[in-house]
Amino acid sequence: MLKRILGSYSQGKRGPLLICSTGLHGNEWAGVNAMELLLQILEDELVTNPTFTFHGKLVAIAGNLPALNVKKRYINCDLNRIWSQRNFDNPGNEAEFGEMMKLKEVIDDLILEWGGEDVYLLDLHTTTAKGGIFSLPTTEVESIKIAETMHAPIILGLVEKLNGTMIKYYAGRTDAHITALVFEAGQHDDNLSINRAIAAVINCMRTIGAVAADDIENRFDQLLIDYSRDLPKMANFLYGHHIAPDDHFVMKPGYLNFDRICKNEVLANDRYGEIISKYEGMILMPHYQTQGDDGFFIIKEVESHQII
Repeated sequence: MLKRILGSYSQGKRGPLLICSTGLHGNEWAGVNAMELLLQILEDELVTNPTFTFHGKLVAIAGNLPALNVKKRYINCDLNRIWSQRNFDNPGNEAEFGEMMKLKEVIDDLILEWGGEDVYLLDLHTTTAKGGIFSLPTTEVESIKIAETMHAPIILGLVEKLNGTMIKYYAGRTDAHITALVFEAGQHDDNLSINRAIAAVINCMRTIGAVAADDIENRFDQLLIDYSRDLPKMANFLYGHHIAPDDHFVMKPGYLNFDRICKNEVLANDRYGEIISKYEGMILMPHYQTQGDDGFFIIKEVESHQII
């Protein structure tokens, strides 16, 4: 049976705390499988490489256990859209509110035990659409620095636009210094999404000083490089389409992540008629699932000096 804490690794040496969260959406199993494999890789590394040194601690946690058990995005509501002080004070009766409180208790205890400093939170996800991997850092310099090591497009501004996400909540905590970001490893059912998630976590560990650059075979890196070869290095968020209850939203078929779209292009339909893009850019996370209220996002490629 799946447990909240999937496992941890430490050699007892001083260093950062890296918390890797997985399965906030129950149909996203790649991150869970990736962390289980990575923990075994770390154990094996010490056997094959006796000089291997790990600084700090890695902890892998699972998010929405009831939804993971039935492989649904959520049971009653989106666990990654309800993180707010108001909901902590008055949690609802839905399954996800209970999961949020249990998950928060585990993460808060880990942060408190570590002293609230040198803490990193990496949230692993996958998407329904194929076509790309990407990272979602916060505006913090350290978060963007980590994202730059992941050989994947960096999408700026999206974390700030989404309300109630776990990453946004912890990045905004004032009682601890927590560097947080999201990594989207590919399509839900693509087995390589597991390996891409492993590679992202390993790169994160190198960047924050948990492992040396020449430790842990970096064979997974090439997967990230190959998958991102024709994708933009960086993009800014332009627009997100919210799906309201009873909208009867239907995305036009065939869109992949990072597909280019034109201004005035019909992207979807709902009860009001055609949904037409007001922007020229690229589409991200088109909605091809039965649950969730994010229809699609539109982003625009930028050069690094154009970051806003």
